Amino acid sequence: MFFPEGVVRVQVYGQPVDMRCSFDGLYALTRNRLGADPLSGELYVFINRRGTQMKVLYWDRSGFCVWAKRLEQGRFVSDWSAVTTRTMDWTGLKLLLEGIEPGRQKRRFKSPECARKA
Repeated sequence: MFFPEGVVRVQVYGQPVDMRCSFDGLYALTRNRLGADPLSGELYVFINRRGTQMKVLYWDRSGFCVWAKRLEQGRFVSDWSAVTTRTMDWTGLKLLLEGIEPGRQKRRFKSPECARKA
């Protein structure tokens, strides 16, 4: 099981991140740049410069976990100048993972199901 629905806070880092960072690098970004406590149980989302890769750092009461997603086409972020560090809820993260930027109402990539129908 990944997370309980609705009770998880998500913080999205508003600047591009080098995806070579893993546990320690993402932990350092969370502490130093976000000024947050990585042990709080919140999810911390980091996206690369091209907007094609995302990593999520979280603490699951026994250790750190990093969850990663790489898109084969499309982008999570269409314009970095419009991105800010922000807090969102679990639903907002699910939308972002599906290629929909919360607040923009625009799908950033086609899902395989949509591509087959077209």
